[in-house]
Amino acid sequence: MKKEVKNWLDSADYDLETAEYMFKTGRYIYTIFMCHLALEKVLKAKVQEVTGETPPRTHNLRYLIKLSGLDLPEEMFNFLSKLSDVSVPTRYPEDFAKLVEAYDKNVAETYLAKAKEAFQWIKNCIGS
Repeated sequence: MKKEVKNWLDSADYDLETAEYMFKTGRYIYTIFMCHLALEKVLKAKVQEVTGETPPRTHNLRYLIKLSGLDLPEEMFNFLSKLSDVSVPTRYPEDFAKLVEAYDKNVAETYLAKAKEAFQWIKNCIGS
């Protein structure tokens, strides 16, 4: 495995672990934010592997999926699309109180579980 790909994967693993810690401490907005970041980086690892070039500086998961050449299951693609969309308000909240209310423990737990599943699926595609 090339050094650049491994670097993306190491960073992605670190971010997914951070998402788990954020969940355990009740930081649910950051749980979702870190799930997005971990998935962004694991996709960038795949893009780096496929293209041999540094991935673009984008947070758009749909675009990274396209660049990666991965054919995700429909349900997983839909989840990543939704996560890509919700990452914007977690980065730049217009109404923080509403954001905290919208992304409670149950919502964060669902996002974390689905993110972990997608993360592992994508990671398993690297090097294959």
